[in-house]
Amino acid sequence: MSAFHENPNIRTAVRYHQAVSRFATGEELATFFDPDAVHTQLPNALFPDGTVRHLPDLIAAAQQGHKLLTEQHFEVINAVAAGAQVALEVTWSGTLAVSLGDLTAGQVLRAHIAAFLEFRDGKIIAQRNYDCYERLRPATPSETDRQGEGGKSSP
Repeated sequence: MSAFHENPNIRTAVRYHQAVSRFATGEELATFFDPDAVHTQLPNALFPDGTVRHLPDLIAAAQQGHKLLTEQHFEVINAVAAGAQVALEVTWSGTLAVSLGDLTAGQVLRAHIAAFLEFRDGKIIAQRNYDCYERLRPATPSETDRQGEGGKSSP
């Protein structure tokens, strides 16, 4: 990951993903963004219609995410910068804190993400995410039993 640290926008993008992994909210999260920032989530398994959020809604969604997940982790696999734009290849995993539809608390969700960030004056002004979730399926009875014993399951 040392090559990532050569470009200031890539450094910011990686630090931003690290902050989101820690469930950063409020001012800590806002420091990465231009006040006019827009985050676009393209349609995927969890958001079939996609979402478009301005900064206040993005901050609110981050707070809500902490209620839905007990933990999450982003790993930046690759990063490319051109001018004021950064493209990231990221893997994400998150453990559900609560049941969500057919998914049960304790299940681990995984996604492979392409994120495109645009910067203005060192701050993120736009982000577009293409999240490809691994198959989402209900927990099997044996996974449900393990969850009751403090174990974690995977989709």
